[in-house]
Amino acid sequence: MINKFFNIAGPCQPDIHYMVNPLPRLSGVTELIDRREYFILHAPRQTGKTTYLYALMHQLNQKGKYTALQVNIQEAASGTSPEKAMKIAAGAIYFQAEKYLPPDERPENTAEIGQEEFEKGHSLRGYLKRWCQNNPKPVVLFIDEADSLMDDLFLTLLRQLRSGFEGRPQSFPQSVALVGLRDIRDYKIRIRPEKESMGTGSPFNVKSKSFFMGGFTFEETCGLLDEHKKESGQAFSTEIQKEIFRLSAGQPWLTNALANQIVFEILKNDCTKEITHDHVIQAKELLIQRRDTHLDSLIDKLNEAKIKPLAEAIISGNAPEFDSLNDSVAYARDLGLIAPDPPVRFANPIYQEIIPRVLSFGFQEMLPQDIVQPQWYIKENRLDMDALLTAFQKFYRRHSESWLKKYSFRETGRQLLLMAFLQRIINSGGRIEREMAAGNGRCDLWIEYGGEEHILELKLYHDQFTREDGLEQIARYMDQMGVPVGNLIIFETRSGISWEDRVCREEIASDGKQIILWGM
Repeated sequence: MINKFFNIAGPCQPDIHYMVNPLPRLSGVTELIDRREYFILHAPRQTGKTTYLYALMHQLNQKGKYTALQVNIQEAASGTSPEKAMKIAAGAIYFQAEKYLPPDERPENTAEIGQEEFEKGHSLRGYLKRWCQNNPKPVVLFIDEADSLMDDLFLTLLRQLRSGFEGRPQSFPQSVALVGLRDIRDYKIRIRPEKESMGTGSPFNVKSKSFFMGGFTFEETCGLLDEHKKESGQAFSTEIQKEIFRLSAGQPWLTNALANQIVFEILKNDCTKEITHDHVIQAKELLIQRRDTHLDSLIDKLNEAKIKPLAEAIISGNAPEFDSLNDSVAYARDLGLIAPDPPVRFANPIYQEIIPRVLSFGFQEMLPQDIVQPQWYIKENRLDMDALLTAFQKFYRRHSESWLKKYSFRETGRQLLLMAFLQRIINSGGRIEREMAAGNGRCDLWIEYGGEEHILELKLYHDQFTREDGLEQIARYMDQMGVPVGNLIIFETRSGISWEDRVCREEIASDGKQIILWGM
């Protein structure tokens, strides 16, 4: 009987969840608390922020020097005015204190404070002041989901924390952490929707440091997976651990979700079975198809003004508009959508797989069944890539102009249309992996079917060097993957070029490699 499992919903609870010790994931936090500092902790959703806060709260309370409390104030976003929002936030503080603190360390019950009386007491500032003055220990407060408050509500929270700052620790919390998705410098706060942005940091210029919580290291990933072996005897081998880390890039929710999918969904908690590489690939595909809340929340961001051009640049390989790049990249990294280091690319292979598939879903659904029947291109479990690309070239010539006119991601529509065509056929028993990054000038596809590998490079025509660059790039990719035959697809982007001049198929021999150039 397995008593623990991999967590895919909410903060971890040590008695039922496999987990690694969250406290070593951030260093220097307790030193800031001892120095009475206010600070920021930000990270993408489901990376372990709340799990870390609970662990730190319990550790500080057990040591007995501080009264530490973690509180989620997301409910305060429903406040119809700043004053009401602050009372809701105070109520959340009391509710948590009732659960985790002894009676002599709790603040007053907000249910016994009328709204008018609460406002006269300077709202949240007065509430925190009275709590600290009546508490036998200095108060340490971790405010989770702080950035769920918008505009004037968020501004009110910052101002009240700032105004009480000089009273710490006797009359205000010794240390406060604001916790959310973004660093406070990245917020453009508006007093009202019709007014201009007032800028970022001045209402909370007392913060001393911003911490960013990234994903698991490989060692932490192995530590998490080894917890299952300790509990059940069923091991994730070193090779399987490496593959899970490669697919997730250490993203905590993805790591847990892949492991949970294998152990619980695929193997049905049968710990006598060996975990294989095929199980990992199956788990990845099931996660992509199921699109759990974590994945859906990222997909919802793709149409945002800051994210859409960046996503298009990654898929197409083009360079985005540089004027708005700084803010867009910072925002996308805070969301966990792109990798934390250059080049600008999706954060891990699973995001890199699901995002193009979601964006091309409409194309997949509407492709006529008679041209994407797998039996036209798969004979004796072998994929005829030449026949497939010939059929797509014919379809593209006849339908691409009318289809792409109706598509909002027009900058990447050509590549996504081909990906949709491939996906409908490869779904019958193969897999596709993509390599893409903004500014690299291409999108590379690796396809495995029936034990055979196929390579495609997708490029948009930019100038007279497109063909030369494409041939050099696909030759390098073929060397990297050890595949002797590759397909280079160049999509024409110039207006006024006839289809007779655009459509071509050309075989090119180069250093023992065979490159097939397709003009679209």
